[in-house]
Amino acid sequence: MAKVRVGVAGFGVIGQRLADGVALQEDMELVGVADVAPTLAVRALGERGMPYRMFAAAPGAEERLSAAGIPVSGSFADLLGGVDIMLDSAPGGVGMKNKEHYVAAGLKAVFQGGEKSEVADVFFHGYANYAKGVGKDYLKLTSCNTTGLIRAVDALDRAFGVAKVAITIIRRVADPGDTHRGLVDSLEIEPIPNHQAKDLMHIMPHVDATGILVHTPVTHGHIITLVATLKNKPTKDEALEVFRAHPRIRVVRMADGFTTNTSLFNYARFLHQPRGDMYETGLWEEAIGFSGDDLMFAINIPQESIVIPETIDAVRAAMPMQTDGAEAVALTNRYLGMG
Repeated sequence: MAKVRVGVAGFGVIGQRLADGVALQEDMELVGVADVAPTLAVRALGERGMPYRMFAAAPGAEERLSAAGIPVSGSFADLLGGVDIMLDSAPGGVGMKNKEHYVAAGLKAVFQGGEKSEVADVFFHGYANYAKGVGKDYLKLTSCNTTGLIRAVDALDRAFGVAKVAITIIRRVADPGDTHRGLVDSLEIEPIPNHQAKDLMHIMPHVDATGILVHTPVTHGHIITLVATLKNKPTKDEALEVFRAHPRIRVVRMADGFTTNTSLFNYARFLHQPRGDMYETGLWEEAIGFSGDDLMFAINIPQESIVIPETIDAVRAAMPMQTDGAEAVALTNRYLGMG
């Protein structure tokens, strides 16, 4: 069976990680990546010997890239002519413009959470609504917070049934390097409900969700606390068993040294994960408890890398490489070394 040919538009925070993730999939071929300028990520790609072919994402980009010593393999049209599907990780708003090229070329595409919902046919999550993405042309991922959040809520829903959840998101204010986001020594709160709660209900309409979001002046990851009303109340051990069984949830213990969000980031570095990436939602064993009959717990969201597995699931659904969601996510997990 021929490999599915994949291209990546935008070699930034998400794009470089998508390229790495696709390259690990034994049933996919990464044809190349596209960008408009010799950013630090692109320059590092050149210094690494160009493991991925670079294409100019816009007119004039080839000159800028070549002037920085980056070999260019062709235009954006050249990349589109050699792929079956595009993973668009361009800045918000650019993906909508790129879609015009995908439509003209007769290509399927997957967009990231920062793009407006109308760009896609389906708002997608590999575990919670895989079937809705099967065979569709344009899929959009949920945000990093929503992706990790849905993993945990979906796991509980399958095991015990979830009636409603109340979510508090303690959100990192910017990715590392985003110095234009200048929130320092201050916490900024958004109106209730946050978009993650609304997006969760879009993916899982049978769950009643609401939430508050607080921006915090940190960069490495978000923390989300949840209060979940379950249809069948588990014990703490039963809930932990469900979380531990999920390939994309990593249960950790404060007693072992996982006392902060950066503990998880550091642990990924100790594991020699590229860039300190961690695909899993982190979940603290000691932060699970009950408020009456409601289950309370806290999770960690590594915002730079958490959406990579679900984006690869989206390729499997859209093409479609697998029609069964369980089979699809299991393949993604295996090739990424998860579980």
